[in-house]
Amino acid sequence: MSDALVLHGISHAYDASLVVRDLALSAEPGELVCLVGPSGCGKTTSLRLVAGLERVQQGSIEIAGRRVADARLHVPPEERSVGLMFQDFALFPHLSVLDNVAFGLRGQSASNRAGTAQAMLQQVGMADFAEAFPHMLSGGQQQRVALARALAPQPKIMLLDEPFSGLDTRLRQRVRDDALHVLKQTGTTTLLVTHDPEEAMFMADRIAMMDRGRIVQIGTPSEIYGQPASRFVAEFFSDLNAIAGVVRGGRVATPFGPVSAGDLPEAAQVEVLIRPEALRIDLNGGVDGRGIAARVVAARLLGRSSLVHLCLNLDPGHSHAGPLAENQHEHWHARVPGRFLPPEESLVRVELDTTQSFVFPAEAPK
Repeated sequence: MSDALVLHGISHAYDASLVVRDLALSAEPGELVCLVGPSGCGKTTSLRLVAGLERVQQGSIEIAGRRVADARLHVPPEERSVGLMFQDFALFPHLSVLDNVAFGLRGQSASNRAGTAQAMLQQVGMADFAEAFPHMLSGGQQQRVALARALAPQPKIMLLDEPFSGLDTRLRQRVRDDALHVLKQTGTTTLLVTHDPEEAMFMADRIAMMDRGRIVQIGTPSEIYGQPASRFVAEFFSDLNAIAGVVRGGRVATPFGPVSAGDLPEAAQVEVLIRPEALRIDLNGGVDGRGIAARVVAARLLGRSSLVHLCLNLDPGHSHAGPLAENQHEHWHARVPGRFLPPEESLVRVELDTTQSFVFPAEAPK
């Protein structure tokens, strides 16, 4: 089975500024691929090129095995079989909800258009609002109508550009969950653009991480989070505890003991990055002797998890498999599921889950 969407060697510039650089990306039928990255990294331009809203300057784009764009060819947006949904929804204020959804259904009788639109509204849970007008709906309801309108013509590719960012936090979580189920039920191949790492992890089958116009890593959410290719990727998806170190004998010293340096060369200056959830806290003060001593500076409940601020109190004579840097900072963050609030100034012991620690070459000061 051929890929539903293929971008090959796409580069694009505005004036003299290159915003997309040699982009290669594909999506399988029914797959949801998320382009994620900071503002200005080129993700929205990439989506606009797929939609046909920008002309391809270099490279090519194929949809369902058909070339729709290259340096000479430009199939217009309405002939690409793509559905578009943006942050502002762009519903027609003078049309009813039903007429908004039916608007893009061409070549059908009025009754067939109305039937298709009604069925699509049923699928997104908005059938009871068919005769309402956009101004009568909440933001979340407008978003569902916009999704129904984009999906009604059964596009080969669905393109979503920050579609949930205008909603408040609780509504955003509920609406994107609904959208994910609809997209999966319809089997629609989807390219989603977002700057929200949690949204990317929640929605995507695969994530393409962008930085300064390039894709720097592609993988499943588990691969991107658990095997980041660089510090940039690692810190985009969570806070990090970071310490400097030097590779000695294939390892790097940390307060918790040595961690593997992988294939980094001997004597290389490196950074060890440790996710807050990699620190495991023992409230028993280390009766079994495992871990290292630490003092609780503060503990805060964040809802689904708790964040514990720790100051490491290194045991006298504790071995770290090598000297630590003089500027090592001792304030650490540990994230624990649920409600976990040890008293301030209490003593605990902390262990490191090395599968959630990463070693990268030290970056030059910016």
